[in-house]
Amino acid sequence: MVARPPVRLVIEPMTFLDLPRCRRSSAPASTTPWPEHAYQAELETNKLARYLVVRAGHEVVAYAGIWLMVDEAHVTTFAVAPAWRRRRIGERLLTAALDLSIARGAREATLEVRLSNLPARRLYEKYGFRPVGIRPRYYSDDHEDALIMTTEPLLSPGMQTRLAALGAELAALPDPERPDPPLPAVGP
Repeated sequence: MVARPPVRLVIEPMTFLDLPRCRRSSAPASTTPWPEHAYQAELETNKLARYLVVRAGHEVVAYAGIWLMVDEAHVTTFAVAPAWRRRRIGERLLTAALDLSIARGAREATLEVRLSNLPARRLYEKYGFRPVGIRPRYYSDDHEDALIMTTEPLLSPGMQTRLAALGAELAALPDPERPDPPLPAVGP
């Protein structure tokens, strides 16, 4: 395998032009991705919603959505394209979402995650989320339970120390290499 050159990642607000790219990047990542029109409605009419994308060149490789309700940030959606996983892109995106939440006045953050999604649960725990409950049969595709997770207060000294240390660690990392393109399918 030949090393591929690093690609610069950019995290910025989602736009309408990103919607088809988000759909493509999430299709393999989620068994029940939101339809494009749901994101369009969120961007057009939901004053509580903020969505971020991670771009590698012109490609959207990850995205996240949060609703900022009074003093709580609720992570509504979070996806990293499979080819881009295990490159700490999810960490960069989660850090940006938490920074945005703090800037918008959120005191804590919450989310739901599949009980079976151990990699995501580990990521959220690393960033200070802890289990606080279960939503039985939450997911419509297979009726799997969701684990409800929340942070301690985002401006608490412990959380601020955690976020600063993790942010510094991420800032010191080089940009990830572009993944190798998938092999073409071979017919029978």
